Amino acid sequence: MIETILLDAQERMGKCVDATKNQMAKVRTGRAHPSLLDSIQVSYYGAMSPLKQVANVGIEDSRTLSVTVFDRSMVQAVEKAIMTSDLGLNPMTAGATLRIPLPALTEERRKDFIKVVRNEAENGRIAIRNVRRDAISEVKKLEKAKECTEDDVRRSEDEVQKYTDAHIKNVDEVLTAKEKELMEV
Repeated sequence: MIETILLDAQERMGKCVDATKNQMAKVRTGRAHPSLLDSIQVSYYGAMSPLKQVANVGIEDSRTLSVTVFDRSMVQAVEKAIMTSDLGLNPMTAGATLRIPLPALTEERRKDFIKVVRNEAENGRIAIRNVRRDAISEVKKLEKAKECTEDDVRRSEDEVQKYTDAHIKNVDEVLTAKEKELMEV
């Protein structure tokens, strides 16, 4: 019973780290990256669809994204969706292909993005700690129900703490890498 609680906690902590990575990937750096446009939704014949489903996103060079729309009639809708997104990008249309130059980030903008990234990392850490709290409380419920011993509870608490420390370390590593990426000129 305790093993399932520990496995569940470890799995949920891993998901917290993945969610944090995904949130950080949405933060724009000076470099072109296809995942930058992942959050964009396009009105595709009346239904909102992710950009990935209506176009192919690629990298032309280090500061330019290339979006090739599958259906030529959708070029205007894709262009509008990119322009109205909160990314502050202005695509240039050339047939069924959109070229999106990424402007260089100012120092002030970089610092703002670092604040956002640190906030995302803290949210990830909080989520991991919440998983730890849940796992420990479930183990203590087992102890109250006399399904495990006090030693088992202590051992499992130590194990959960090890998982927590490891996953928080992962979040910190992701944060450090993202900060370094943001500060590159």
